[in-house]
Amino acid sequence: MRPPPFDALPGDRREVRLRAIRDGLIVSGWLATAFCLVVVTYFGRSMGYDAFSYWSIDFADPYGRTLFSNFTLGAFRYLPPTLFLFGPSGALPWWLFLWLWIAGMLAAIVFLGRRWALVLLALPPVALELYHGNIHLLMAVAVAIGFRHPWSWAFVVLTKITPGVGLLWFAARREWRSLAVATGTTALLIIVTLVVVPQYWHDWWASTLSNLSQPTFGYDVPPPVYLRLPAAAVLVVWGARTDRPWTVGLAAMLGLPLIWPHGLSLALAAVPFLGLGDRAARLPEWPNAARLRDLVYIAGAVVGIALLVALIVPVQIEQLLTDASRNLDPYGRRP
Repeated sequence: MRPPPFDALPGDRREVRLRAIRDGLIVSGWLATAFCLVVVTYFGRSMGYDAFSYWSIDFADPYGRTLFSNFTLGAFRYLPPTLFLFGPSGALPWWLFLWLWIAGMLAAIVFLGRRWALVLLALPPVALELYHGNIHLLMAVAVAIGFRHPWSWAFVVLTKITPGVGLLWFAARREWRSLAVATGTTALLIIVTLVVVPQYWHDWWASTLSNLSQPTFGYDVPPPVYLRLPAAAVLVVWGARTDRPWTVGLAAMLGLPLIWPHGLSLALAAVPFLGLGDRAARLPEWPNAARLRDLVYIAGAVVGIALLVALIVPVQIEQLLTDASRNLDPYGRRP
């Protein structure tokens, strides 16, 4: 029996059109990502602009470059406990740090996206995040694993602070133990650094106050945080009451102090929870959607491969990344 002609199958024809549009958008996104990482890098020579702030920490005066300007090259804006997380990276050569940092971001994409990881690479905010080397993808991982390991929220709060609005998930669901672990871990790190290095807190506070009225030059995504934060709180409470864990990642993104275009990638924390199907029936699977064990395996594999490549062709990678970030002047070679 011969199949009916194609025009007799309007349902299938619509599906073909939708798939064509989807695939076209994905391919267009890949081209845009390639343009950002190749063409923009070639002309901009500033790859790793944000990552440079983490590599170039000066423990003698960690917030000196941040005073009166959040946008100074190398300005470090996060709370003092994070100095001891990022600071040791300065012991690595710049090119090796940047190479491993990119590998870490790619591992985050694989962890969050799994079989959709290549699709995530087609998203413009992800391309910009890979170029700038900020921590939004790492924050997305921390939010995603936070359902099972609430201590990971300390990384979110001690860096960007206001995305911690996602902790309302635990409060709205009366998961007091998880809330106590998240807030307790954060408080412990704050107290320890207050006792050990109180001057860092004084300097951080002074630099923060000095930048409160600094203009953003229109590059951030509106509206301002004082409008977004209440909306984020409502969203996460609604999600907690209706068993929608994906709302936490979206709320954390909305809660960013400033949303730069690449900051939208924080919303990828929602991706592991989008395919859980019926919410009530799949409740026990929420923590399993983003397991720490999987993160360790994926990060170990991706970073391990990156290290192996760096050992095999170190000169070529050093030349490539040093040239791609030439305008950052990582070794102070400008006259």
